[in-house]
Amino acid sequence: MASSPTTAYARPRYLSGALAVLTALLLALGVPAPAQALAEQVDDAAVWTATHDGPQPFPNVHTDWDVPITMSDGVVLKANVYRPADAAGIPATEQTPAIVNLTPYSKLTTTVVDAVLGDPALSGMLTAAVAGFDLSGVGLSGYSDLAKALAAGALRNFGVDRKLVESGYTQVVVDVRGTGFSEGDWQVFGEREQQDGVEVVNWAAAQPWSTGTVGMNGLSYSAANQLQTAERKPAALRAIFPVVPGSDMLHDIIATGGGFGVGFMPTWLASVNALKLVPDLQALFTGNFDGQWLRDRMRDPFTDANVLLATLAAPSLAGSPELTEMLNGDSPLRRSLDGHPEQVSVPTFVYGGWQDIFAYSATRIYNAIDVPAEQKKLIMGDTYHLTTGAGLGLPGGPPRLDVLQRAWFDKWLKGIDNGIDRFDPVTLWQQGGNWVNRQQFPSPGMDYRRLYLDPAPSGTALSVHDGSLRTGPGGAALLTVAPGLTGLCSREAAVGTAGETGVLDICAKDARINETSGLTFTSAPVGVPTEISGPIAVHLNTVLDATDGFWSATVNDVAPDGHSTVWTSGQLQASLRKVNEDRATRSPNGDYTDPYPALTLDTREDVVPGQPTIVDIGMPATDGVLQPGHRLRVDIYAFDVLRGLPMRPMLDASGLKPEHLQLDPNEPSWVNIPAAGQLG
Repeated sequence: MASSPTTAYARPRYLSGALAVLTALLLALGVPAPAQALAEQVDDAAVWTATHDGPQPFPNVHTDWDVPITMSDGVVLKANVYRPADAAGIPATEQTPAIVNLTPYSKLTTTVVDAVLGDPALSGMLTAAVAGFDLSGVGLSGYSDLAKALAAGALRNFGVDRKLVESGYTQVVVDVRGTGFSEGDWQVFGEREQQDGVEVVNWAAAQPWSTGTVGMNGLSYSAANQLQTAERKPAALRAIFPVVPGSDMLHDIIATGGGFGVGFMPTWLASVNALKLVPDLQALFTGNFDGQWLRDRMRDPFTDANVLLATLAAPSLAGSPELTEMLNGDSPLRRSLDGHPEQVSVPTFVYGGWQDIFAYSATRIYNAIDVPAEQKKLIMGDTYHLTTGAGLGLPGGPPRLDVLQRAWFDKWLKGIDNGIDRFDPVTLWQQGGNWVNRQQFPSPGMDYRRLYLDPAPSGTALSVHDGSLRTGPGGAALLTVAPGLTGLCSREAAVGTAGETGVLDICAKDARINETSGLTFTSAPVGVPTEISGPIAVHLNTVLDATDGFWSATVNDVAPDGHSTVWTSGQLQASLRKVNEDRATRSPNGDYTDPYPALTLDTREDVVPGQPTIVDIGMPATDGVLQPGHRLRVDIYAFDVLRGLPMRPMLDASGLKPEHLQLDPNEPSWVNIPAAGQLG
């Protein structure tokens, strides 16, 4: 029998009624909570961890393999259903809430991960193999970040969390249509796939073992389809826990700034397409092989290969139906890639990373979701896609992801008063600092101001041109920067490869190698800790020698010893510079804070060679603190090979020619920075 909901989290409360009222009032006014309230939150987190890791009401898990779920169009999806069970493996008779995870990475993968994590010897060997080597002394501290990610519970969110099931939930892991063992054609976030999410939720709610309440979890793709399902508002869906979700796929990863994500997309497509061709061997050997699955795979062996090839090889945009549809703002494909988190109305806990491939979406999703503060939470770590969760569960940091998702579902699916709703709305790894708690994002008190790009030397950088950042317009100069390949050794490359190259400290944690092929503009050192929080925009007065070009910009924290750390970066194809004013944001003086590019063919405009052209580049929001003696730097590049390789027609138009930045006091270039305190 399951224990009562109250016993698992039972403990004394230390806040008096008067202090609770005072805390609520201060939080409403944006004043930090009293120390007692913060101690209460730490105390809550310790209880959540103990509750997740301790003995559970059910000692075992029963698995029903490849359960067929028939969609309304007749396509059959396959699900593994994990139910709480007694010591003999017999499923519990109690009805439980359901947790749905829709994955394109094949249930076979999640089964293998579950087997490793569920075997103490195997999981111990894996942890020892990674954590046993501290390679920070030889410039490979990113390897340690990977070890921290393995210990942070992300793999439990990716697949099966047996502790969650044993606590009284049924987990349903479903192969997305056209992937894994499911029938159909893979749509990659298409309209029909999004409808599947609703139908799977409804199916789970209607099962005899279900209480009729459903939550969703999962990482990356499985996080994005949580949002897409929640936008459609199935009645049974009561809470979601998306980890590193995307909501604006074209701007996030497919065509960031108009350039193709060649560092991530080809490898990712090849991986999913390879996994979907692995047959269900058990069904084959037992005579239950699904012939429709085979027919579907033969019809569509490599989804979106035509789009990938067109992006890299199509000689013209107009002559390529694949690129035309992708860059058509009103096409079914484009609409399916464009999320609407403002339509999500269920409790949502978002985890994102400042260097994640979906960093642009994470904070926007949190701010767009229209629910009370106690029903939405945001954690932003200093992580790449592959190091998701690194730092969680360590002293001074938030609890692990598996701990948080258990507490989140216990609150919103079981109604247990465990304090997760009183957890600070926003928890951030403040770049250049440490973990901080906020009531909102961006942090209050930020003041947007221009810092102008000035050709006067700062004396701090070895670059194509070492310029300065000033509070007023500087001198005049025509600066030239050529496309180069030093970006292969950069934090932008690490982001673009989902963190694969992030183990190399010399590249991912120091921009100085890449800066040798860029233009740098550096501020004076700050005298006091200076916070920066929010989206950032760079306004450039450019000149090209061709009809197109590609620009990339970064914002960096420069230490007194010269170490240059990228906080955030943005890219833009010059011919796709048109801003979608309906989705762009501006600071009070009218300068862009997020110049959201339209990225459509009908707004594409060739550059006139030799004539000045304004380009506004937006960057994912960030949060950081410049410590005393540190400087702010903006780097400008003419290429970003892994993060945003121009599509073939635009690459041909640019001719990879050198590009020019026209610094003119009458038409200045600047960065629009949200900061508190003195800067510049």
